[in-house]
Amino acid sequence: MAGNSQRQGAVRKSKKGAQVGSGGQVKRGLKGKGPTPRATERKGHPAARKAASAARRDTNRPRPADAAELLLGRNPVAEALQAKIPATALYVAVGLESDERVTEAIRLAGNRGLAILEISRNEMDRKTGGLLHQGIALQVPPFSYRELQDVLAIAAESSTAPLLVALDGVTDPRNLGAVLRSAVAFGAHGVILPERRSAGVTATAWRTSAGTAARIPVARVTNLVRALKQCQSDGMLVVGLDADGSTTLDDLQMAADPIVVVVGSEGRGLSRLVGETCDLTLSIPMAGNAESLNASVAAAVTLAEIARRRRIG
Repeated sequence: MAGNSQRQGAVRKSKKGAQVGSGGQVKRGLKGKGPTPRATERKGHPAARKAASAARRDTNRPRPADAAELLLGRNPVAEALQAKIPATALYVAVGLESDERVTEAIRLAGNRGLAILEISRNEMDRKTGGLLHQGIALQVPPFSYRELQDVLAIAAESSTAPLLVALDGVTDPRNLGAVLRSAVAFGAHGVILPERRSAGVTATAWRTSAGTAARIPVARVTNLVRALKQCQSDGMLVVGLDADGSTTLDDLQMAADPIVVVVGSEGRGLSRLVGETCDLTLSIPMAGNAESLNASVAAAVTLAEIARRRRIG
C-alpha cells in the first residue's frame, strides 16, 4: 500500500467526515513562548506608542546647560574610558552580546568605581532618544566652564607669554575637541567659546580631545567681540585666521608676544564683527591646489608655529 495514509490514526473519522491529522503541529503550538513582554515593549500597544511619543518629546526638548550627557556606541564608550574622561555611570542593555570593546568598557568602568547599570533595551532607547547606541552608553557630567577673568589671570600668571585660543562659530564638537587637544599640546593657557552658535564641551568633544579638556581652562562668554576687546585691554594681540589675511604665518614676527588666536567657523570663517576686532588677520601658506584647512587643523598649524618660534626665540 503506497504511503501511510491508511494506517490507523492517520485519518480521523467524525460526523464531519474523514479528516487528516495535524501531524503534531497542534501539540507544538501549545508550547509556551516565554514571559509576556511588558506593555511598553509590545509593538503597536498603546503603552508602547505612548512611551515612543515621550521619547521623541524628550529628544526635541531643549537640554538644560548643566544636564549630563550620554556618549553612545561601543567604540566611543571604550575610547572615552581609556582617555579617562569624567563619567558618572555606564549603562548596559539587558542581554547585550559582549565583545572585546564591551568587556574593556566594563572593566575600565569597574576599575574607576563607576556605577554599572543594566537596563532594558526599551529604557536604553528612551534614554538615548532612539539614537544608535549598540546597547551601551556612558553618562558624562556637564563640563565646568571658567569665567573669562579667571582664564586671563591664569595666562598672566604663567611663566611664558599668554597664549589663548578663541573660536568664532565652530559648531562641530569634534573640531572643538581637536582644538582643545592642540591647545594643550602647544602650550596655550586657555580657550574662549561664545555661548551662541558654537559647540560646547560635550561628550563628543571630550572624547575627541582624548581627555585633555580636563587640563585647560575654557571660558564661555556671551559676547565674543567684547571678550576679545577685554583681551586687548589686558595687552594681548588678537590674531584672526583668514584665508585672505593681511599677513602670512611665515611673517608672524610677534609670536613671543601675548596672543589670542581666533579661529573662524568651518564654513564662513571669521564673522564680520570679529574680523574687524582683530589686530591683524593671518593666512596659512598652502600649495596652489589646496583651497582651505579644517578649523581644527588650521588652529593646530598656527599654534605649532607659535610654539616653535617661542622655543627658538
